[in-house]
Amino acid sequence: MNKDLLPTRARVTISEVAKAAGVSKATVSRFMGEDRQLLAEATAQRIEAVVERLGYRPNRMASALKRGRTGLIGLLLADIRNPYSVAVMHGVETACRQQGYSLVVCNTACDDDLEKAQLQALQSYNIDGLIVHTLGHQARELASLARELPMVLVDRQVTELQVDMVGLDNRKTIEQALDHLQGNGYSDILAVTEPLDGTSSRHERVEAFMASAARRDGLRGQVLETGDDLAQRIHTFMAASGHGPKALLACNGVASLQVMQVLHGRSEPLFEDVGLLAIDELDWYPLVGSGISALAQPTEEIGAAAFNCLLERLQGSTQPPRRLDLPAHLIPRGSTRLRA
Repeated sequence: MNKDLLPTRARVTISEVAKAAGVSKATVSRFMGEDRQLLAEATAQRIEAVVERLGYRPNRMASALKRGRTGLIGLLLADIRNPYSVAVMHGVETACRQQGYSLVVCNTACDDDLEKAQLQALQSYNIDGLIVHTLGHQARELASLARELPMVLVDRQVTELQVDMVGLDNRKTIEQALDHLQGNGYSDILAVTEPLDGTSSRHERVEAFMASAARRDGLRGQVLETGDDLAQRIHTFMAASGHGPKALLACNGVASLQVMQVLHGRSEPLFEDVGLLAIDELDWYPLVGSGISALAQPTEEIGAAAFNCLLERLQGSTQPPRRLDLPAHLIPRGSTRLRA
């Protein structure tokens, strides 16, 4: 039988429950809400039996709107396919659930127009607050939303917004990276990043890399953005001599994948003539050659911390906007083995 032809069951109303239980609608509302303990036990048991028999399900959204809160938190992600985004989302969702909130997730697919549309959609859902991992190109729309509801940024700063931000401590992470590489004998290091494109975290890592490399005796540091000529430029780097053992520093998981595609196409054994250290820890790193060394971001902690910042704002905190920078964790593997 075509399920579209089946009769639909009308939603049971609070009036029907009240009539069947012999009480007022206000008493049923009290039973379904936070004031149940104020009811006589016999009344509560009678209403409970009717609710069970009729299959009554309260309209939580309508009730929430009456209270001025929906219990919904919005999460805008730049690219839900990115493992970083997935891990952050899991951290946010877990923290939301523990506090009785539900999460509404929107993905921009790294598209500016879609990000603008998704921001408008989130606003229409009457969310209580918003956590944003943004492309950084919709400052006006974000600023407008931030005037209406609490907002927290993840990973990427937007200078026009005076809101909390949670992310990786990029400067300390770069120092960890260069300490590890230089300590293992590498002296010629090429940092590979996705196109900067106004993304604050990418800028911070590149600026920290160049500043730290310039301070270190005997170390040459260069920066390369990913693109169609990535393989050619890595080969050019590899062909240059006179600067000692070489290493590549992939500035995030996307860059590390593109770097590995280049290295995999070379005839030399992996990590014999060039080291590799990646920011971000991905599941496939231990499976490549002798393993790819990584500086793991505390992604789930970042997501949880972002929600906790938002929760404080929802509870009335008026302290100045904060920036929480969480540390990375070094996982050394064979790709940065000690050079003699």
